[in-house]
Amino acid sequence: MLDIVVCVSGGGTNLQAIIDKVGSGEITGVRIAGVISNNYGVKAIDRAQNAGIDAKVVSPKDFETRQEFNKALLETVKAWNPGLVVLAGFLVNIPEEFVKEFKDKIINIHPSLIPSFCGKGYYGLKVHEAVLARGVKVTGATAHFVDEGTDTGPIILQKAVEVMPDDTPKVLQQRVMEQAEWEILPKAIDLFANNRLEVTDGKVSIKNS
Repeated sequence: MLDIVVCVSGGGTNLQAIIDKVGSGEITGVRIAGVISNNYGVKAIDRAQNAGIDAKVVSPKDFETRQEFNKALLETVKAWNPGLVVLAGFLVNIPEEFVKEFKDKIINIHPSLIPSFCGKGYYGLKVHEAVLARGVKVTGATAHFVDEGTDTGPIILQKAVEVMPDDTPKVLQQRVMEQAEWEILPKAIDLFANNRLEVTDGKVSIKNS
């Protein structure tokens, strides 16, 4: 059984998708050991507690320096002894020591088809605003391993989503979540848990079961 820790910042819709698919058996061999948020009072914490999952808040506001926050974040995650860390809408820059501690064991979901609309400044609604401003016809989501860069780690899965002419950023965000994020993030976790992902020279290959 693989223990995972899910890191969240807000509503926790991707967390809910993971909880649901662990419950339905679509994600196998996984137990959600803990949920950690960098913000107080978010719905994601309620979702975790409603599912009987241990949940903690580690907020930068509680620390004098970013270094102290980074240390507390890493120590809190390590206390659950996870085999995988999942960033499910976690709007925090992951410090280098965190990445080293969990090398090839951190999966992030990003709401675009990397390498488009990713990197510094591209997060949350800002991604979808940029997509609409550029006038692209197809967007989507990417599940990828986390490295020291921003959205630069090896890509695990991607799924495309059509952009509609009358989309607003919020409408597009919801469609990308429903049609892509909530599908490929749980699938990536399941592949990892069943030892079907292999990283070689910065590229991910999926092994047959």
